Amino acid sequence: MARPDLHTGTGPGRVVVAVYAVLALAATGRSILQITNYFDRAPLAYCLSALAAVIYIVATTALAKGGERAARVATTAIVVEAIGVLSVGALSYLVPELFPDKTVWSHFGSGYGFMPLVLPFVGLWWIHRVRRRAGETPPSPEY
Repeated sequence: MARPDLHTGTGPGRVVVAVYAVLALAATGRSILQITNYFDRAPLAYCLSALAAVIYIVATTALAKGGERAARVATTAIVVEAIGVLSVGALSYLVPELFPDKTVWSHFGSGYGFMPLVLPFVGLWWIHRVRRRAGETPPSPEY
């Protein structure tokens, strides 16, 4: 059964959506600049940065839209985001020559105040909270 009452983009969720939107814009801009001007320096790093931008765009859109299907899409995007930032963050320390310049996920998002490391967990928490509240059934009226 569809649950249109999953309003992930309202109330405090607006802040989550806004932060995702800012990261989407920042990651998109940085990845476009790096791919068009410096691609030969670190192709893997810059392509991963572009992938991060796409994931942020998908998560932003789904969180803003709300509803059960959008919540599933957002959850998937955010889980991929969490895996990405943890993997790329570790890889950027283990094989630093692959990441000569900062990208959105390199060094666990240190160039973005570690927001890329924290945000997926906030996003998943928010979706869980909204789902839990939407699943609460209001008391039935007594006749």
